[in-house]
Amino acid sequence: MPYLLKTEPNKYSYDDLLRDGETVWDGIANNQALLYLRGMKKGEKLVIYHSNIGKAAVGTAKVVSVDASDPKNPKVVIKPVKRLKAEKPLAEIREAPVFHDSIMFRQFRLSVVPITEEQYDFLTL
Repeated sequence: MPYLLKTEPNKYSYDDLLRDGETVWDGIANNQALLYLRGMKKGEKLVIYHSNIGKAAVGTAKVVSVDASDPKNPKVVIKPVKRLKAEKPLAEIREAPVFHDSIMFRQFRLSVVPITEEQYDFLTL
């Protein structure tokens, strides 16, 4: 299952992930987002979304490893795959029929959101 990970680019941007080569995705406090994070599996596809500034899907990544032994602070290591050829702005995502019933818009404060393969394709193609 693919996931969308939201980050504030002034704190940690996709460019930072590209520079670092990989990172531990942590600092998640919301219980629902923690459930999604703990449920990730090695190799799963990710879309990185810049929130607050930019408000757009900007790149892809994948899960390298998951250590969910501490349920309050799972350690999910991710690495970048590629920057999107064209960023997908929030307005375009919101209008797409494939996102009509997305949890992304029902629980907009979640920083980790599962998405469908169709939603992943919409964001990345």
